[in-house]
Amino acid sequence: MVFSSGVFLFLFLPGLLVMYYAVKSRPIRNYILLITSLMFYAWGEPVFVFIMLASIFMNWYVTLIMSCSRRPKLWLTSAIGLDVLLLGVFKYAGFITENLGMTRINIALPIGISFFTFQMMSYVFDVYYGKSQAQRNPLYVALYIAFFPQLIAGPIVRYSQIESEIESRTESWDNFSEGVRRFIYGLGKKVLLANFVAQIADNVFGYIVNPSVMMAWLGAVAYTLQIYFDFSGYSDMAIGLGLMFGFHFEENFNYPYMASSISDFWRRWHISLSTWFRDYVYIPMGGSRVAHSRFIMNLFTVWLLTGIWHGANWTFILWGLAYFVLLVLEREGGFRFGHVGTMLAVIMLWVVFRSESVSQAAGYLASMFGLKGNALWDSGFVQYVKASWTVFAFSAIGIFPFAKTLHRYAWLEALSLMLIFSLSICEIMSASYNPFIYFNF
Repeated sequence: MVFSSGVFLFLFLPGLLVMYYAVKSRPIRNYILLITSLMFYAWGEPVFVFIMLASIFMNWYVTLIMSCSRRPKLWLTSAIGLDVLLLGVFKYAGFITENLGMTRINIALPIGISFFTFQMMSYVFDVYYGKSQAQRNPLYVALYIAFFPQLIAGPIVRYSQIESEIESRTESWDNFSEGVRRFIYGLGKKVLLANFVAQIADNVFGYIVNPSVMMAWLGAVAYTLQIYFDFSGYSDMAIGLGLMFGFHFEENFNYPYMASSISDFWRRWHISLSTWFRDYVYIPMGGSRVAHSRFIMNLFTVWLLTGIWHGANWTFILWGLAYFVLLVLEREGGFRFGHVGTMLAVIMLWVVFRSESVSQAAGYLASMFGLKGNALWDSGFVQYVKASWTVFAFSAIGIFPFAKTLHRYAWLEALSLMLIFSLSICEIMSASYNPFIYFNF
C-alpha cells in the first residue's frame, strides 16, 4: 500500500483516524496503531511481515538481556550480527554469489528492509550506549519499528527520539493540522512532480538508445528532480502522518539542491541516514580524532557502506565511493565546488545511481558530453521541453523554500493546499500504480 493511492487516502487512513480517536486509552491507541501498521505492511508483503516480526522480537529479547548483562558488548555484537545477516541474505546474497562466480541466488526482497533493519539496530545501539532504557514491552518496540508512516522508506527514526512519545505523547489540533499540511505538500511532490518527470527519465534512460547531448542532460535533470521529489515527498507525508498521531519525526531533507558544497549537500540530503552512519559507524571508529590515515579510512568505510546500503549493485558502490573522493578533495585538497560545481557532481552521480550497470552509466555520461558522436540536440528534445516546461518550472520552484514563505499567508496557503490536494486526487484516480523509488531499499 502506498500513501499516494485511493485505498490509502479514502479507506485506510480515514478508518484508522476514526478508530484511533474514538478511544481515549493510550495503550489501546498504541495497539490500534500497531495492528493497522502490520496490516499496512502485509497489504503488499503478507509473508515478509512475519520475518519482520521475528526480527523485532529477536532484537527486543537480545537487547533486554544486554541491558542487564555483565558482557553487554557480546550481546550487542550478537544482535547487530543477526541484523546484518538478515540484510545480507535478503538483499545481497544474489549479488555476492554472482560475483563469486556461483549460481546466482534469487531471493525476493522485503520492501523497506534496509529502513526497518537500521531502526532496529539504532534501538540496540541506543540501549547499549545508555541513550535509552531497554523497553520491557515487546509490543512497544514493535510499534516503534512497524509504525506505518516511516516503516517502508523512512525517515530512519531513532528510538531515543520517540521513546517518551510511545507511552505519553499528546495529540493536539495544532499537530494534526500541521500534519495534514505536510502530508498534502508531500503528496503534491510525489503525484504532481515526481511521477511526471519520472516518465521523462524512464524514457531517456530506458528507451532512447543514443540520445543527443541535450536529451541526455534532460533525462539526467529529470531523474535528479524525480528522486528528490519522490523521496522528500514520502518523508513529508511520513512526518505529517506522524504528527496526526502525536509523533514528532526529525526532518529528513533541508533543500539539498541549494547546497554550496558536497559536505553541505550531505548535511541536507537523507539526513536520517547520514547522521545514522555518523553516530553509529564514523564516531565509534574514531571519527576525525585519529591519525590522518585512519581518518581517511573511516571516511572510506562510511561511504562504502552508504553505497552498499542503497543496493546490491556495483553502481551503488561506485556512487558511494565517488562521494568519498569528492569529500576528500573538498576537505583535504581545499577544492571548492560551489553551488554550480556541487550540482553538476550531484547530477552526474545520480546518473550512476540510476543506471543498471557501470557500463551503462559510463555510456550515458559519455552521451551527456558528446563523446559518442551524438548530436547536440534533436527534435525529440524540443518536443519534451515544449510538453513539460511548466512541470520543470514548478519543480525549480519546489527545490527552494517557497513553502515557508507561503506559510506566512494563511489564506493563500489554504487555497494552495486545496488546489494541490484536488489536482493530486485527480491524478491518482486517473494514473496507474507508481511506487516510491526508495521502496527498493
